[in-house]
Parts: sequence; structure tokens; C-alpha cells
Amino acid sequence: MRISTTAAALAVGGSLALAGLVAPLAQAVGTDQECRGLGVANLYGEFIEGDDTHTPDAEGAVAVGGNADFTGGFSVGQELTAAEVDALPGKNALVVAGRITGHNTQVMKGNGVYGSKADGAVVQAHAGTVGQGASPIDFTAEFAKLRAASTALAAVPQTGGATVQAEGAKLTFTGGDAKYNGFTVDAAKLQGAKEVYVKVPAGAVTVVTVTGGSYDMAAAGTSGFFLWDAGRSAFVLDDKLQSAAGGAVRAKLLWNFPTATKVVKNSQAAWAGTVLAPNAAFDLGSGGPVNGSVIAASLTGKGGAETHHYPFTGCLPGTPVPTPTGTPTVPPVVPSGSPSVTPSGSASPGGSASPSVTPSGKPSASGSASPSASASASTATPVASGSASPSATATGGGNLAHTGSGPVVPLAIGGAVVIAAGGAIVVAARRKAAKKA
Repeated sequence: MRISTTAAALAVGGSLALAGLVAPLAQAVGTDQECRGLGVANLYGEFIEGDDTHTPDAEGAVAVGGNADFTGGFSVGQELTAAEVDALPGKNALVVAGRITGHNTQVMKGNGVYGSKADGAVVQAHAGTVGQGASPIDFTAEFAKLRAASTALAAVPQTGGATVQAEGAKLTFTGGDAKYNGFTVDAAKLQGAKEVYVKVPAGAVTVVTVTGGSYDMAAAGTSGFFLWDAGRSAFVLDDKLQSAAGGAVRAKLLWNFPTATKVVKNSQAAWAGTVLAPNAAFDLGSGGPVNGSVIAASLTGKGGAETHHYPFTGCLPGTPVPTPTGTPTVPPVVPSGSPSVTPSGSASPGGSASPSVTPSGKPSASGSASPSASASASTATPVASGSASPSATATGGGNLAHTGSGPVVPLAIGGAVVIAAGGAIVVAARRKAAKKA
């Protein structure tokens, strides 16, 4: 097929634009890395750039770049495994860069560090040490990269064949790819849903990008998130004690809010999956948990509004397969079937296998139970779930880390491949024209 010089130039220009968009995310990529993680943020159940005002607890680790107000009591890290504690910067399950306030803050596992402490504040560690010191995390640098990652994810087209279908107050996301399913939905459309359904293969990475400046789940009265369980041929209402495929679906479910400045969770719903909202003030409400991590500019929550320890374990879109030497073609910048590949061009296995989930059986330190939304017997099927997740290696505030499970969209390499291919096409076209002349 004859390809004009103009077409090749357009391919090169497009790849340069994408490479420029995500270039800051491609720092220090090792040749043995299959995909990128959300950096240090992926190690924490609450990763907050500014202030965090929250009770009663967070099952995972908590990192706060501003001040933390835990008045009323707060516990941290009850569900962390020993390997997850070891992976934290300085083994700190609690990091507060600013001032900590509260008469009963308990670090259940790991260490804790804070910049300063309010008069009368009490912070205790049960299996480590806690005290005043410098933050081991550079929040400014990490959030700069997280914002770039969120923007880059939003630029990835919706997966071919994936649909977002509204039926009255019910909104269903359906995708059939075994490795990666990406969706894009307007905040107003999502906000109109009283029930949210996600039907994707267990083990597939799922990214839902929500566009718009704000999202208020409470406004619609959203009552629950239902995930498809192929083994049962039914949707399962996600909650602490039940989830589709033993938690394999929500473990790789990411809600991406690249432009939102405010996100509100309905107190009557348990939100399944991790929320990436790096520019938003996140309101947990006063009841119902997030069954995943929250990455936000600030956070408020009270009552039974907890964050449950189900870290994101997916491998986000990576680079296209390099073209073999001697066969210059223009590869797609974003892979449609597989979210990532190894540098050698072999497909990454991330997304193809469901992580094993071991029920922890441990109540949260506060003893508060997570309310679940009502569902019909045909949809809400109890499935044991737990808090297990693979450990990750932190960089302590440096480049976004490769976690072995998670990622940050480095398309710059893909841009370079496209540039090389485009250049080869131009040269070939000119030689052919010269011979004819």
C-alpha cells in the first residue's frame, strides 16, 4: 500500500504529541519492567496531597501531605500484611507531612511519622515506632506525576466493543477484553445512576474515566456497585464480605477523574475499586466504605466512612509492541487488546490471571461495620473476599515505581517507535519516487 509523505508526517506528529504528554512519566524505566505503577500512592489506602480530616479508620496505610485531623479517634493499617509494611517508605503506615490532631490515633501495623503534633494529640504505634520527623514522601513530585498519569489515561480511547448503557436509573459498563477494558463517561451521566453495574472478565484491568468538573454520587442516591461474577452468571453487590470472583474484579478496577475538583460519595453505598482524583476534594460522607484506595487533593470523612484495604493491582496501558527491524509499519500508539507489553515485545501477563484473595476475617480496628446496599436475591450473592494484595517497592518520593502490578501509562517509547517507523516510510517513499524519475 502506498503511504504518502504527509501521512507519515502526521503519524510522527501525533506520536510526538503523545510522547510529550507522558514524557515526565517515563523516567527511569528499567528494561526489565513490564508496566508502571501509581508510584508511592499505590502503597497507601489514602494518599492525600493536602489535608485529611477523617474518622474512624483506614484499613490500609495513610499518607497526608498537609495536616491530619483525626479528632474522634482514628486507626491505621489494621489489614496490612508484613510484606506490605516492609514496602512502605521507612515502613511508615502513617505519614503526615504537616500537623496531626487527635486524642486517639492508633497505628496498628508499621511505623508512623508526622511533621508536628497539636497540643494534647496522642499517636501510638502497636507494632512499630511513631514520632516527629521529615516526610519520607515528596508529595508535590508524586502528585505532579499522578496528575499527568490521570490525564494520559483519559487520552486512551475507549476499548473497541466496550459500551456504557443507561437504562433508567441503571448504568452498565460492559467490556469483553480479557486484559484491558477502558470506558469514558460524563460525570452527569454517571451521577444519574442509582445502581452501577460493571461486566468485565475477572482479572481484566478496567479503567473508567469520568469527565467533568465534579461528581456527586449522593445527588443521585446511588445505592450500590454490582460486579459481574462469571462463575455464578450473576452480578454481585460489592461490599466488605462479598465481591465478584473473590475480589478479582474490584482489585483491577480504577475510577479516573482527571479534571474533577470535587467528588462526593453517597454515604449509603460501598464504592468498589480505587479512585484516582488527583485534583479533587474527596468527600467520603458519613457511612459506607470505598473498597479500594483514594488518591485525592484532600479528603473528609466521618462515621462509618472508611477506606477498606483493597489496593489497585492492575497493569495500566503501556507501550505498543516494537516493530521488527526491516518491516517498518506505523503501529498503534495505544494497544487495543493488551494493556502493556514487555520491552522485548512479548505480552505482559498482568490482567490474565486473577489474584488469589484470602479472607482476612479481621474486623477493622474501629469495629464499625460497612453497610451494604439492598439487592435482590438474584444479584447479591455472598462471596468471601479479603485484603490480600501483592507487595510493592516504593521509591520514597522519586520516580513512579514499578510495583509488579501497577503502572503509569508510558507511551513515550511508543512515540519513539512510531517516529522511527514514520521516518523509514518517508525514506522508502522518496527512494521509490527517485527510481521512477
